Amino acid sequence: MSWRTSILGAVDVTGSRPELKLGFLSFGHWQRARWSRTPTAKEALVQSIELAEAAEEIGIDGAFVRVHHFARQLASPFPLLAAIGARTSRIEIGTGVIDMRYENPLYMAEEAAAADLIAGQRLQLGISRGSPEPALDGPEAFGYQNAQGEARGELARAHTELFRRAIAGGAVARADPAQTGMGGMLAIEPRSDTLGERIWWGSGTRESALWVAAQGMNLMSSTLLLEDTGVAFDELQAQQIEGYREAWAAAGWEREPRVSVSRSVIPIVSDEDRTYFGRDGNGDQLGYLDGRMSRFGRTYTGEPDRIAEQLAQDRAIAAADTVLLTVPNQLGVEYNAKLLDTIAKHVAPALGWRAKGGAGSAID
Repeated sequence: MSWRTSILGAVDVTGSRPELKLGFLSFGHWQRARWSRTPTAKEALVQSIELAEAAEEIGIDGAFVRVHHFARQLASPFPLLAAIGARTSRIEIGTGVIDMRYENPLYMAEEAAAADLIAGQRLQLGISRGSPEPALDGPEAFGYQNAQGEARGELARAHTELFRRAIAGGAVARADPAQTGMGGMLAIEPRSDTLGERIWWGSGTRESALWVAAQGMNLMSSTLLLEDTGVAFDELQAQQIEGYREAWAAAGWEREPRVSVSRSVIPIVSDEDRTYFGRDGNGDQLGYLDGRMSRFGRTYTGEPDRIAEQLAQDRAIAAADTVLLTVPNQLGVEYNAKLLDTIAKHVAPALGWRAKGGAGSAID
C-alpha cells in the first residue's frame, strides 16, 4: 500500500490517477506601492508572460491566471493566454477561473478556440459562476440586464451551456440565404476539436461537484470551500473530490477526468522571504463569504523540508492530479521564478512530482 492510499483511505488513487502536474496561479495584481514590482497593468500583463516562460524552463507544468472585473487584477484572459501560448511550447495555459456571468458565450467560444490553436491545444479553461465582485450589478453593466432576476448561478450555467455547445461545433445561428446561398444553421469558427475535454468548473461545495461530474467537466477546487463541517480543509476537499469521482463514474463518461486543487506555498530560504513571509504557516480559517460560513485553506510557509512533509499528508493533494500554486505576483518575475524553482527542487518531489521536458533550473 502506498502512502497515498494509506492517507486517503477510501479514495484509492493509485494506478488510476495520471502523473501529478504542478502549475502556478496568478491573480495579476498591480498597484503603485513602494514595495510593488507591478505598478501598472502593463507590468502585470508582461510579467505574467515572462513568468510562464520561466516556469516552463524550470519544468513546471502549467501557467494559470485568475480573472476579476472592476479591479486592478487580470481581467480579459484570452489576449494574455494567446501571448503566453505564442511564447511557450510545452506548458499548459489556463484560467482559474472565468466568471461566466460576464461572458458572451459565442464571442468567448471564438476567443478560446483561437487562443487554443495558437498554443497548440494546450488551453485548460477553468470557468465557474464566479465569486463576489466589486461591482454591485457587474453582469448587468456588461449587458446582461436580466442578471438580477436570475437564481444563483443560473445565468452562469446558461452561458456555459451555450459556450460548450459552440466550441463543440453545434449550430448556434441561422444562415442568411442571401449571403450563403442556402438555409440551415451555422457554427462558430474557428474550432479546436479537443477543447471541450479541457473545460474545468470551479466548484466551491461538495454538492456542486456532483453537478460538475454530471456535466462531464473537469473539477477545479480552490483554496476555499463555501461550507464548513468542522473537519480540516484538506479532508473536506478530499470528500468533495471523492464525491465527484463517484458521480463521474456513475455518469458513464469514457475519458478520465482531471482534478486540481490550489495551495499557497512559500518556502523560506532567504532573508527576502523572511521579510515578506517570515511568520509560520497558519491553520485553516473560517469566515463568511457569499453569505455562507466558509472554510479557507492554510498558507504553507517555513523550511522547504517541513512544507514538503506537511503537503505529503494533504488528503486532497493525494486525490488530485494537478496542484496550482498561488504566487505573490507583485513581487515580480525574478522572485516568483525563484519561489517556483525552490518548490520544484525541494518540495514537489515529495508529492511524486518531477520536472517536465528534461528541464533543469536556470535560476541562480
